[in-house]
Amino acid sequence: MAVNLLNFCCDVKFSIGKFLPIIQKFHPACNTKHIHFTNCSLHGEYEWKDPKSQDDVVNITYVDKDGKETQVKGKIGDNVMYLAHRHNIEMEGACEASLACTTCHVYVLDNYLEKLPVAEEKEEDLLDMAPFLKENSRLGCQIILTKELDGIKVKLPQGTRNFYVDGHKPKPH
Repeated sequence: MAVNLLNFCCDVKFSIGKFLPIIQKFHPACNTKHIHFTNCSLHGEYEWKDPKSQDDVVNITYVDKDGKETQVKGKIGDNVMYLAHRHNIEMEGACEASLACTTCHVYVLDNYLEKLPVAEEKEEDLLDMAPFLKENSRLGCQIILTKELDGIKVKLPQGTRNFYVDGHKPKPH
């Protein structure tokens, strides 16, 4: 059996040849030695890419807890939390957008809250645990930029809660 080396998800190489009998055992339909894998993106990798055209640009303003505004040019499809990380805006995001914390809690300012999709139940449940909760609270990791959100302004709360008890303050990954 020939050994086929593949670029597997994010340039990790593995030999499919020796694993093919195991794969065929669990997936009999897989009767070929040629399996195609597509590249995948790491969490937040998309946000590290610039817009391909001016039509993709979505302007966003981050307001820190001291009131300092930082204007950023994002693009359609960007996640507000990962975009903040790219531009060194102090938004933790401890769970890396897996809906397991509230450290990317933001306030959506002006009339942009109505332009966002309704928060799903899991996001609402987490927001119930967030300190400094307001009517316009959302999780930054759940806000995906669209052209309709061009000009959106989000404010960081006075504080967030992480579950570390030893004083450790994690940095965005």
